[in-house]
Amino acid sequence: MIVTSTEAAIQERLTQIDADDGALRAFIRVDQAEAIAAAVMSDRRRADGAVLGPLDGLATAVKDNLAVEGKPWTAGVAGRREVTAARDAHAVSRLRAGGAILLGGTNMDEAALGAVTDNPTFGRCFNPLGEGLTPGGSSGGSAAAVAAGFVDLAIGTDTMGSVRVPAAYCGIASIKPTFGAIDRDGLALLCPSLDTIGPMARDVRLLWPALRAMASPMAAAAWPAQDPPPDLSGVRFGVPTQLSLVDCRPEILDGLENARRAIGALGGTVRAIDLAGWNPHKARRAGLLVIEAEGAVELADLIDRPGAISDPLRAMLIYGRDAPPEKLAAAKAEIASAAHSATDALDDVDALLLPTAPQRAFAHGTPVPANQADLTALANFAGLPAVAIPAAMPGEVLPASVQIIGRQWSDPKLLNWAEMLAPRLT
Repeated sequence: MIVTSTEAAIQERLTQIDADDGALRAFIRVDQAEAIAAAVMSDRRRADGAVLGPLDGLATAVKDNLAVEGKPWTAGVAGRREVTAARDAHAVSRLRAGGAILLGGTNMDEAALGAVTDNPTFGRCFNPLGEGLTPGGSSGGSAAAVAAGFVDLAIGTDTMGSVRVPAAYCGIASIKPTFGAIDRDGLALLCPSLDTIGPMARDVRLLWPALRAMASPMAAAAWPAQDPPPDLSGVRFGVPTQLSLVDCRPEILDGLENARRAIGALGGTVRAIDLAGWNPHKARRAGLLVIEAEGAVELADLIDRPGAISDPLRAMLIYGRDAPPEKLAAAKAEIASAAHSATDALDDVDALLLPTAPQRAFAHGTPVPANQADLTALANFAGLPAVAIPAAMPGEVLPASVQIIGRQWSDPKLLNWAEMLAPRLT
């Protein structure tokens, strides 16, 4: 079928969602009438020579913890099913202003506290890359919608890896931007000290226009216009020696080695670097306690309301709420140590290079690896930008994934580097 207009393209996507999403459950809600109306307006702008920019007409999905005016704003929680957003989240309004066409709200782990997107209210979301596989979490619905071709772009949130791990499992690209780069107004917060909004796409080149569209004034001021470099000459990447503390699958380490070779071919260098104050497992576990404690504050009105949240989520929030002050202080100190190690290391190299997740996508119903966020949480703790890109494995359907973590406000530079690397890894 030859698509001749944005309206026709969006209708084709909606038809595909109607046919295929029953099996995937990437969406909690599809806003068909509004999407078609927005597509008609996009066609009018195109006819008038008034295109709003690179996002104009792109099919886009939004994780359901971000407010969309007039629509249910569930955050994946049963107790929020009757909550209707009075106005768009800041990120959503900025996407609309850029002409992005919102197709609906995507499935997610309950309250964004989870890692497999098996939602007790809205259903288990599946990975389009393989039958029965998890798409990761908590932004699993957003990743699945992109990987399935339902949308060009999706927005998720990342607290210890919840944009990058689903991107890794679903074979797409994503960025967790510098903390504060996107205003969180209209986000149903889980952990205010860590929550970050970020875009996901199959084409890494879409991440920058999406990020730029949603950027806060602070970010816009920190990102001066610059010509992209022709290659990676002079760029120094460091692989933390603490990677040896994480049980990574062999194919994941193969993907990392592919990235090393690609960096070298582009003129960059890769060397080992010691982040002495970072123990990936201990830091990730400390981060989880902080999330549980802050989540108990954010979701306080739901904890004791019958049927509002699941028993497992309630148990986690109560655990965080009742944690002894000295235990919480120790967890925050562990996080701070990891953060300082990362920022100090970036005085010696331009970026850190790591696998995104220690494993590829696994089946729902099998034991969930505890270490899924061991490698992604570091960027959250330090407030640093991190880009995840797939690293295809010869003869394999499921890809590995690597992430590059940069200095604060180096987001556009990281994305330039990712755009160079991506074609050599796929």
